[in-house]
Amino acid sequence: MTKGSTDYSLYIHIPWCIKKCPYCDFNSHEKKGDYNEELYVNALIKDLSTEIETVNNKSLKSIFIGGGTPSLFSAASIHRILEATDNALGINEQTEITLEANPGTAEAKKFSDFHAIGINRLSIGVQSFNNEHLKKLGRVHDAEQAHKAIQLAQKAGFNRINLDLMFGLPGQNIQQAIDDVEMALSYHTGHLSHYQLTLEKNTLFYKHPPALPHDELIWDMQVACQTKIDNELNQYEVSAYAAEGQQSRHNLNYWQFGDYIGIGAGAHGKLTDEQGTISRYWKKKLPRDYIKLAGTQDVIGGKNIVKDAELPFEYMMNALRLKSGFTVDHYQQQTHQNAYQIQAILDSLVNKKLLQRNASSYRCTEQGWNFLNDTVEHFLPSE
Repeated sequence: MTKGSTDYSLYIHIPWCIKKCPYCDFNSHEKKGDYNEELYVNALIKDLSTEIETVNNKSLKSIFIGGGTPSLFSAASIHRILEATDNALGINEQTEITLEANPGTAEAKKFSDFHAIGINRLSIGVQSFNNEHLKKLGRVHDAEQAHKAIQLAQKAGFNRINLDLMFGLPGQNIQQAIDDVEMALSYHTGHLSHYQLTLEKNTLFYKHPPALPHDELIWDMQVACQTKIDNELNQYEVSAYAAEGQQSRHNLNYWQFGDYIGIGAGAHGKLTDEQGTISRYWKKKLPRDYIKLAGTQDVIGGKNIVKDAELPFEYMMNALRLKSGFTVDHYQQQTHQNAYQIQAILDSLVNKKLLQRNASSYRCTEQGWNFLNDTVEHFLPSE
């Protein structure tokens, strides 16, 4: 059996926001008393030093600085993190380096500085260009600031920009959703993430649900928006669309079941050892705990070994999100399992017209794509 991929990604988590959005279930915290930029950067660098030995003889393909709102940090602090990463892991001209940013005025003014220190891709959390919807989502920016942020990013020299848009918003109708999409496409940024607002546990919206459009309307909204986007960009993942060569290499690594390391409060990692054993781990979630324990083994909040019986589901949960699907060789390379073990499931899904077979590759049919969760659940281990 061939070994897994020889490259990997790095995720860096910066947990603070100006204000916690009511729909957000990420490990994010409002910028209050525990906020200390210098101490946190020091902790990230210590944490990074303990990760070096886990990626021996592998090449760093991408870096994603997420949150929270990483653009709250100064360019000087982000530069310190990147310098430490370069010294420890090596960054080359092909390494994709993404920074998540909010359209707030203070952050947008830093875009030129971020570009100058080597950030080569921005992901801007627009969510909507409609002030009424932004207010209902609890966003701290307005539509004018969203427009300004995109313009500043392009003026700063970024030619790889992702815009995040949501649909199915409280009080939203189909035309308003289409208007958001058309406005985003008018900037020709090359990448668009378009996803439905969902009410996740441990969020304010889950405890106090807003009135959302009914399911049929949301479905019609999705279809209408996708039709518009498809005229400009290619859908390559459930919620991701890109121009040629603009796909997110970092997110592709996740969806192709690649390895990655994570530093920062609550950051997750996935690693494959020389024997093919796959493990997942995560760091302490609270910033104060993380800062105190970074650089020691106690910073690990938890770890689990992915069992052999769980690997088909784990792989398919990612790979079948891609329009291109997967090849049998890739499945075997990434899971260290022989595909014959899941052949009966694959044949059944082909017969049910949920998967399409092409030589030694599989991808979802339109029906399988529309009912992706149901398709993937066929790979769950038996009781």
